[in-house]
Amino acid sequence: MILAVLKEKAGENRVSLVPEVVKQIVQQQVNVWVEEGAGMQAFYPDEAYRQAGAEIRPRAELLQQADILLSIRHPAAEDWKNASPGKIWMGVYQPLYNATLMQEWADKQFTVFSLDTIPRTTRAQSMDVLSSQANIAGYKAVLLAAYTYSRYFPMLMTAAGSIPPAKVLILGAGVAGLQAIATARRLGAVVEVFDTRPAVKEEVMSLGAKFVEVEGAADASKAGGYAVEQSAEYKQKQEQKIAESTAKADIVITTAQIPGKPAPILISRAMVENMKTGSVIIDLAAATGGNTEVTKNGETILHNGVTVIGNSDLAGTAPADASKLYARNVLNFLKLIIGKEGALDLNFADDLVKGTCITHHGEIVNDRVKQLQTATV
Repeated sequence: MILAVLKEKAGENRVSLVPEVVKQIVQQQVNVWVEEGAGMQAFYPDEAYRQAGAEIRPRAELLQQADILLSIRHPAAEDWKNASPGKIWMGVYQPLYNATLMQEWADKQFTVFSLDTIPRTTRAQSMDVLSSQANIAGYKAVLLAAYTYSRYFPMLMTAAGSIPPAKVLILGAGVAGLQAIATARRLGAVVEVFDTRPAVKEEVMSLGAKFVEVEGAADASKAGGYAVEQSAEYKQKQEQKIAESTAKADIVITTAQIPGKPAPILISRAMVENMKTGSVIIDLAAATGGNTEVTKNGETILHNGVTVIGNSDLAGTAPADASKLYARNVLNFLKLIIGKEGALDLNFADDLVKGTCITHHGEIVNDRVKQLQTATV
């Protein structure tokens, strides 16, 4: 069996496998082919892959001859259209936002595994690409905010006078939010945190942050770490609390997303305009619409004296470690579908294999993507 690592499109610096993981896969009697230059943006040269046992091959050969194709982002149309039917694709394809593309891939007889849909169970933790990448994003969000902010983060006491610590508000205490809390606290900021899940209060407080409570939240325990739709009454209370907190904050980091739907608007235009001049907002939900009314995905704007950075790709700004963690997630998932002597074994009786598979045998097999298709017909 041939497992191929494709070079990502411009703008994506990560790579699906790193040499140390390639070595482990080769030991399982799997042939690993890597496209020339695939790891260069993540600082993994071709020679390192060769030493790990991989072969460096041109893209055209990978698309035609490999059995499994690894590409973090979905490839350009000319690539997948030129690939031989029946290939297995594995990456982070956001099928709930790309249902039309998934149908086109099904028509091409591709079997598609989208690792961002893996069930978030205890057994799946070592394969959870969203968590491994969100951890880096939360860390980088605080560093980006500190770099952008025109003042200090920690309290500073000097003979020339004292400077108060920065006030950081974090909306969402998932993996990214918790890492943002820890990083902001290490830099000396005073941190407040808002989340619709009361269950995270203890974790937030253990990191040294204040938890902002709003009564009456809908149960999010089965949402896989995401936000869920809330009642109108709750949203009104939420809006008031967030408005009070944003007005006092120097830095706001937003992380709330709902699978298959636009990110919830948590910060209105009026709230942004009521923030202090020089404040900074880092919106990690920008790719799905953003948590503020003024966010523009992939852009940094200045709105009424407030810098708003819409960036959902911060994990890619630490490509070496982000790729290493992602590659380990991929390796752990591959163990579920590769049997002895490197043979392919698609065991759909396994809930993780089934839950991550989007298309197979010419059909969309993921229930949530099916529902989206039905809704749009």
